[in-house]
Amino acid sequence: MKEFLKKYNHSLFALYLFLYLPWFVYLEKTVTTDFYVIHSPLDDLIPFCEYFIIPYYIWFGYVAVACIYFFFKSKDEFIKMASFLCIGMSICLLICTIFPNGLALRPQTFARDNIFVKLVKGLYITDTPTNVCPSIHVYNSIGVHIAVSRAKSFENKIYIKIISLIICILICMSTMFLKQHSIIDVCAACILAFIMYHLTFCPFFYKNRQKVSEQIAE
Repeated sequence: MKEFLKKYNHSLFALYLFLYLPWFVYLEKTVTTDFYVIHSPLDDLIPFCEYFIIPYYIWFGYVAVACIYFFFKSKDEFIKMASFLCIGMSICLLICTIFPNGLALRPQTFARDNIFVKLVKGLYITDTPTNVCPSIHVYNSIGVHIAVSRAKSFENKIYIKIISLIICILICMSTMFLKQHSIIDVCAACILAFIMYHLTFCPFFYKNRQKVSEQIAE
């Protein structure tokens, strides 16, 4: 066990779940009626499409597989991606705590009745239309794709990068076509991802972090 912890001490990032999950559940239970409604006229131009439930749910596997892969494949790349995800998700929850927000986009009736619509109805029951801006679904998808596109192990595997990009785009689109998020939520997530990219993935950040670590060690 000691050897495992020594080799995989970056597993401590898993402790973040003990902060994120209670915080997320708290917001879901407390932000129910009194919140600012996020809406853009562009939202009304985006039609509801239940088939996007597929990429929406693929998100869970997309993020999980990436975390597991980088955890064992590259400690440095895992730390960069995990830092991006953890810091960004915390900022999202902090924004929702200070500025409670939600949506009024979900359809009340459905034109079709199929397995995909049933899955959407199940999603609507388990996931409230609150705490949506910025979209964590979008933010995490961008973070995973950045990690994949920069990974040394995928340097000459362009097809993996293309597949990752397609999945990322479909997930981002799914949040709007399922009426889970406004285009404002998506744009906010993209802006946050742009900022966090320069703070976590860029060499400048890590060179300075290494210098600080060396100074502390001395």
